[in-house]
Amino acid sequence: QVQLVESGGGSVQAGGSLRLSCAASGHTFSRWCMGWFRQAPGMEREGVAIIYTAGGTLSVADSVQGRFAISRDNATNTVYLQMNSLKPEDTAMYYCAADRTYCGLRAQLYDYWGQGTQVTVSS
Repeated sequence: QVQLVESGGGSVQAGGSLRLSCAASGHTFSRWCMGWFRQAPGMEREGVAIIYTAGGTLSVADSVQGRFAISRDNATNTVYLQMNSLKPEDTAMYYCAADRTYCGLRAQLYDYWGQGTQVTVSS
């Protein structure tokens, strides 16, 4: 049973930083694609950043380029999202996702999801 558990969300002022973690269990994830997505109220789920295998970052959304960084620790099956210079428009529920074969930013193609962690950025 694949499980993804996110943590690290919270409330922060604009310009601040947060680090999200996603702990994965139930499989060996070293060869899977894993990623972070976010969804604001009334909006579609948006791909933020994807990482694969040995840690090569495949995709980062233009809206977070230069501010967010994704990384993974295959020894602990954990994926991180370091978020710097946060803006109010980054406010959303952030989700971790994993897939054996797909490595892109299209949310509907991921098989496994966590429950999400809320990030709120105030101006």
